[in-house]
Amino acid sequence: MRITTIGKGSIGGGLADRWEAAGHDVTRLGREGGDASSADVVLVAVPSGSISEALGKVSGLDGKPAIDATNAFGERDERYESLAHQVKAHTNGPVAKAFNANFAALYDQIDEQRVRPSCLYAAEDEVREATEQLIRDAGYEAVSVGGLENVRALEEFVPNLLAKIGRVFYRFAQPGEL
Repeated sequence: MRITTIGKGSIGGGLADRWEAAGHDVTRLGREGGDASSADVVLVAVPSGSISEALGKVSGLDGKPAIDATNAFGERDERYESLAHQVKAHTNGPVAKAFNANFAALYDQIDEQRVRPSCLYAAEDEVREATEQLIRDAGYEAVSVGGLENVRALEEFVPNLLAKIGRVFYRFAQPGEL
């Protein structure tokens, strides 16, 4: 899969490293922007207050499937129902929310875990398969929380719970899976 990460920091850069190790072709874009027209999917991993600015510097986004990994620790543009909806307004393509509830500081420990940690995600149908594949290729087990109607709850999961308990792996499983 051809992936363009928008954001080269710990999340964008860390996932790019894991995806390259899994055999994907990854283009990394930073503050300078660039072209995403050859991407099959784009990852948005920038501070929430700079989503519009960052995406405004990237060409070739129109209609692209996007995975939004942002969190609202700072600013949030309340004109949008969620950060993922804000990303969708700029890409005009299907959107998923994923990786926002996983800690980049733990990426180098994923493969050491007894069982794959979970990655919660919400996605539109058109980007669900690619999102699940990229979650697995990053070393996580994909756990769907539904469609875009549940994105805001997933965005609020991080500051309301995970930020209080610290850096952890977590595992959600249906009864009988473990």
